[in-house]
Amino acid sequence: MRRSFSIAHVIGALLLAVILSAAKDLGAQTIQVKRSDADLRRALTPLQYEVTQHAATETPFRNEFWNNHRDGIYVDIVSGEPLFSSLDKFESGTGWPSFTRPLEPANIKQNTDRTLGMARTEVRSARANSHLGHLFDDGPEPTGLRYCINSASLRFIPVDSLEAAGYGKYAAAFKGKAVKR
Repeated sequence: MRRSFSIAHVIGALLLAVILSAAKDLGAQTIQVKRSDADLRRALTPLQYEVTQHAATETPFRNEFWNNHRDGIYVDIVSGEPLFSSLDKFESGTGWPSFTRPLEPANIKQNTDRTLGMARTEVRSARANSHLGHLFDDGPEPTGLRYCINSASLRFIPVDSLEAAGYGKYAAAFKGKAVKR
């Protein structure tokens, strides 16, 4: 059986090639296609899946990054979007990693969360729509904000791995600083 391709098929294939080429030039983390539920279930641990996809909350003081003092950045476990920097991380005493500001504000979106009978500000990743945690106005200076984030929604990229992982543009912020490993 012979297949025929229309002009639309050819133009579509060319357009896809141009988009993929642009994505490669911009860095792999810049363009993200929504992953299927089956793919997410395979790629994530059950806790990561429940936190990012169903807004669950991990146990305080018993999670991967609450006490991480190494230098680097934190990215969305689902999409790789750069979210937070260790330079903005602080000890909040809550048992979850806390930050004063996002690394890339455009990669964070906020929603009103009324699940506990009160209004809170939920924080999600912009591209993958992963639930990250909540935002409170009781943080330290300079912002007065506390982004209280679930470790299960994050992947940590150490400063000495930023370039190799495709996040080299963030390495400059750590130059001249004694790096904690």
